Amino acid sequence: QVQLVESGGGLVQPGGSLRLSCAASGSIRNIDTMGWYRQAPGNERELVARSTSGGTTNYADSVKGRFTNSRDNAKNTVYLQMNSLKVEDTAVYYCYAIITPTGWSNTRQYWGQGTQVTVSS
Repeated sequence: QVQLVESGGGLVQPGGSLRLSCAASGSIRNIDTMGWYRQAPGNERELVARSTSGGTTNYADSVKGRFTNSRDNAKNTVYLQMNSLKVEDTAVYYCYAIITPTGWSNTRQYWGQGTQVTVSS
């Protein structure tokens, strides 16, 4: 079994910062991509940022220059540092990862349980 466990959400004022963490655990052979999606009420889930094992990181245009996605491969953990937060960043943030479980030859996509980020004055 592979699990993604997130932490770090909460309430912050506009202009503030938060850091989300997501740790992958279980029978893991290899982790390819780790990143984050978010979903605001009434909206579809959208990509926020993702980083591949090869070192490529992609960001949504709306967060470029404000958010930083980073990985600690030794800990199977991904972090999302969010600075200069805006009201429109309010959403449930979901960690996701593309992982090859132990004993498998194919990759699978895994999701965290979601963590609420609320930006409000």
